[in-house]
Amino acid sequence: MNPVPDRTRQRPLLLGRGSWGEASRIGDILRTETVGGALLLVAAVIALVWANSPWRGLYHDLSAVRVGPHALRLDLTLAQWAADGLLAVFFFVTGLELKREFVAGDLRDPRRAALPVIAAVGGMIGPAVLYVAVNAGNREALAGWATPTATDIAFALAVLGVIGAHLPAALRTFLLTLAVVDDLLGITIIGLFYTDDVNLVPLALVLVPLTLFAMLTHRQVRAWWMLLPLAAATWVLMHESGVHATIAGVLLGFAVPVRRRPDGSGCELAQQFERRWRPISAGVAVPIFAFFAAGVTVVGDGPLAPRLANTVTVGIVVALVLGKTIGVLGSTWLVQRFTRARLAADLSWWDVFGLSVLAGMGFTVSLLIGELAFGAGTERDAHAKIGILLGSLLAAVLSSVVLRIRNAHYRRVRKIEELDLDDDGIPDVYQTEDPRP
Repeated sequence: MNPVPDRTRQRPLLLGRGSWGEASRIGDILRTETVGGALLLVAAVIALVWANSPWRGLYHDLSAVRVGPHALRLDLTLAQWAADGLLAVFFFVTGLELKREFVAGDLRDPRRAALPVIAAVGGMIGPAVLYVAVNAGNREALAGWATPTATDIAFALAVLGVIGAHLPAALRTFLLTLAVVDDLLGITIIGLFYTDDVNLVPLALVLVPLTLFAMLTHRQVRAWWMLLPLAAATWVLMHESGVHATIAGVLLGFAVPVRRRPDGSGCELAQQFERRWRPISAGVAVPIFAFFAAGVTVVGDGPLAPRLANTVTVGIVVALVLGKTIGVLGSTWLVQRFTRARLAADLSWWDVFGLSVLAGMGFTVSLLIGELAFGAGTERDAHAKIGILLGSLLAAVLSSVVLRIRNAHYRRVRKIEELDLDDDGIPDVYQTEDPRP
């Protein structure tokens, strides 16, 4: 008599913990981003307090200070330098991370890559649909439809650090990958929908320094005095083209080669660039941008109630809290439904729900898109900032409640994931389990 096959084992695995090399690398990234998230929160709080103090005029005057050569049309305000210049560093690191994940990381397997990509798309569609539904009768407000579509990984990790949630490796990997793909979708939206007048000559000339940068990095050239001028030229030409200059950062990140050793590890140059620039991105670029972008005046600038009830504000809050949750959770369920995959044994749909709520903390890219949609310093931009801050705060509180309920379970899982009885430097669970999805 033939034994009955175990159909559970034949079903693909959803949210598996992956390989040890990938889990270790992502752990290092998340530690850097957690510190960056704390600095981001501090910068945002300082900006909010200052912008609502009796000295608010000094804050706005500082944001409006112009620096740079006028002849090159680079006499930008400090706020513009933070949004256009420093965020290019952030998107450069995002480009590096995304290419590393899909070329040499666990996500080079299409089956494993499908979930975070689909979840990120769902996490973009859900908020956009709800925002449009709230603002259906306001044509000018509809320009901000993409504002609540982004997830801020640094902000999310800062909240996890505060509440002490010990997420298992699979959830941390999913959160980081979701946020990285989310950022790519955000910069794609900026390029497609928030670019008005395009100057084709400098846009075509972007290919010259970008190609030279790619050629040098493919030859493993690491000399900063050769690479940085080419990167700067790429950024300047992108800025002159009318396309948002931060897109240059993503293109430069994609240009860096990702080489793998025979054992599947490696990516030496990409890893070196990422180790060098990620702390600058997380610890300098993003907090400074947050300082200039989050300083919305809500006290002493007219009644607060009408601003809270504005459809832009309400739409963004609803989109971040409900839209993100529905989008990420719903798309994850659809993947499970149509692939007949099963959740990893130590996870439940409650964990996916908590992570989906956590994804509603939009900040960096949301603030950037809000400024592009409505114009920096406009009344609607102020409404958008209030909505982003309130929505992110609500998402932080709700996700903290949901994830804390399972924190004892997460601690037990983390202990198992860190157990190394043979002292070989690799936790035993990564040597006894099949990491394939």
